[in-house]
Order: sequence, then structure tokens, then C-alpha cells
Amino acid sequence: MPKKSNSEGSIFYSKTRNRFTAQFYELDSKTGQNKRKTKDFKTEEEAKKYLENIMYQKQNSLYIEHNGIPLLELMKSNLNLRYETNLISDIQYVRIKETLNTIKKADIADKRIEEITSEEIQDFLNSKKYLSNSSIDKIFEQFKQAFNYASNRGYITRNPMINVIKPKSLKKNKKVRALTVEEQQKFTNWLINRNPIDFPYKNAFLIQMYSGLRIGETLALTYNDIDLKNKRIHINKTLTKNKENKTIMGNSTKTYAGIREVPVPNSLYPHLVEQMRISKEFKNNPEKLLFKSDKSNYIETQDVNRALKLVLKYNWGINDITTHNLRHTYGTRCIEAGMQPVVLQRLLGHTDISTTLNTYTDVLNEFKKEEIEKLNDYYLQKDLLPEKNNFDEMER
Repeated sequence: MPKKSNSEGSIFYSKTRNRFTAQFYELDSKTGQNKRKTKDFKTEEEAKKYLENIMYQKQNSLYIEHNGIPLLELMKSNLNLRYETNLISDIQYVRIKETLNTIKKADIADKRIEEITSEEIQDFLNSKKYLSNSSIDKIFEQFKQAFNYASNRGYITRNPMINVIKPKSLKKNKKVRALTVEEQQKFTNWLINRNPIDFPYKNAFLIQMYSGLRIGETLALTYNDIDLKNKRIHINKTLTKNKENKTIMGNSTKTYAGIREVPVPNSLYPHLVEQMRISKEFKNNPEKLLFKSDKSNYIETQDVNRALKLVLKYNWGINDITTHNLRHTYGTRCIEAGMQPVVLQRLLGHTDISTTLNTYTDVLNEFKKEEIEKLNDYYLQKDLLPEKNNFDEMER
């Protein structure tokens, strides 16, 4: 005998199973017939909450379309909502879709959200320990957002992510290394001796190494962004990707702190002038881009990376450098020259000083050793060091 019922579901107690059962009907989209579904619980309250939850879900378009709310569909819905409300950019949308493609391959992706347990999520995340910490972070974030989304809308009564621990990767975090001084000298000399017509990325690489721009910022530079009189580069936009993964001109930089001015070193000045002269000869260049593709307006960043890797590998057997490492090379040289991290933060366009400090920890530690030696030399010059005899007396 049902304990509680309505037109769509009921709750009753089964003496044989010593459980309360929540029962409801669901339309099978293939047959067009209602199918009876049941789930057992220890208490009547748990069964009641579950049934209320299902009734609430059944009003949702995701439930209607999929006869329930599968995890992956919920994640897609959350992604689209964040995009439509302008919380994420086009490039972030593309990257999150790549993360969802990783989750899509797992059985848990098709499972209903109300049936997924903390243990299942933990097992899935643990199975991804072979990925980098960065990749694990992205997957974990999508699970976290999806179940918060479901919990806030009343689709689930208990958030299974509460007890889930983000695992640590089996891989060591990769350190972004800079070119050594010797490597930078060799690469710079090689670039200077290239004709930019034959090697169109020559000045792009020099700009990155000697002003610290991101590759997207470099390729987005226009004639009007260069102030030759005051020797300044104005950075206010970057190449990015839209939802369709097509390269477009962004209307801002990667972060709000990315909008900045950087000084042009004297050694870079003639190469900027050279590139500005070349850009005037580009056909169909209404944006006055300094760097332009023959095939389309914008150069693909992956093409630039590919060219850099080929040059470095062929000439010097260097295999671990990308365009991002060229920017890192600039930052490293700045720290080695004695620049304060807060100044470098502004030049690199980091939003938070912690990003700068964490990125250049090793360089700063070496710099710290040199500064301590300077302090020791100063103490010696001023005769401020304690007498050795004093130490001998203390030991006695």
C-alpha cells in the first residue's frame, strides 16, 4: 500500500526489503510509453526528498530531452550559461569544451546526476593521475561547477563533490625555462642575420625576447601601437579564438593588467622600424597589422610555434622552447639585471604579483644569494662583522 502518492510518483515501505521505495514514471522517448522507475532508501525522508527532486528535474528541458539529466549534458548546460552571461571568453569556451571531451569518454558522463556518488567521482579523478596537475585542475573544476549548478537549482538534494579530494598528478610540474644567455645570444645573432621577407617571424621573436610580449599580443600589434618617438609599445589587444576555434582579434588583452606600455630597448628599436616599414607593403591590411599572413589577416600562433621549434632544433638541438619561453627569457633577464618583481609584474601584464613571484622563484633565489653576498661585502667594508675572538669566547 503506497504511503504517499501523486499522479507521477509514490513512496511506499517494503517489509521484505526493509526499505522505503520511491516510484515514478518516465516517458521513454523511443517508444513513447511511460516506464516505471524505482529506487530504495533507508528512511522515508530520503525517499521523499529523492522523489521531490525527480519531480523538479522533470520540469527541466534537459530532463525532458534525455529522460533524466546526464552529467555531461549538465556540464554543457553550465558551460553555455557561463558563456551567454559573459563570464567566460570565446577562448575559455573552446578550452572548456576540450576538457569536456576528456570527460565524455568515461561511463560517468552518461550517468544521471542524482545517481552519481562521491566514490564514483573520486575513482574517475584518481584514474586521471597520469595527466598533468593543470589538466586535473580543469577536470575537477568542471565537476565542481556542474554539481554546484545542480544543487543550487534543486536538481539534487546532496552535493557529492563535498567529500571528493582533488588528486595530485604522478607527473612533476614542468618548469618553464628561459633560454640561457649563451642560447639567447646565438638565437639573436641568427635572427639578426635573417631577411624578414624570407623568415617573417624574425622580428616577432625579437619583440618577445626583448620586450616580454605574449605571442598573441605580438601578432596583434598594429602600426599605431608603436610610439617610436618615446620608444614605447602600447599593448591593448591580443589574437584569440572564437567559439568555432577560429583566430580573431580580441578586443582586449588576456587579463585587464595586460593593457600596458613597455619600453623599447635600443637594441630592439631598429627591428621595430624594419617591421613597420615591411607592414606598409602588405596588401589588404586595413588594421595596419605589423605581422600578417598571406592566407588570411591573422597569423596562427601554432604556426609561429612550429617555426620556432624547427629553427632551435635544427641549429642547436634545443627541443623544449616555445614562444612562451621567449617571453619567460625576457622576464628572467630582467630579474638577473636586478629589476624588482613588482616592476616586472607591470611589464609582463600579470594581474597578481604572486604569478610573477611563483614563475621566477628559481631566478629570484639565485638573485637573493648574490644580494646576500653584496651585504656580506658591505659588512666587511664597514667592519661590521663580529670579531672571531668573540665567537671563540662564546664557544668556551
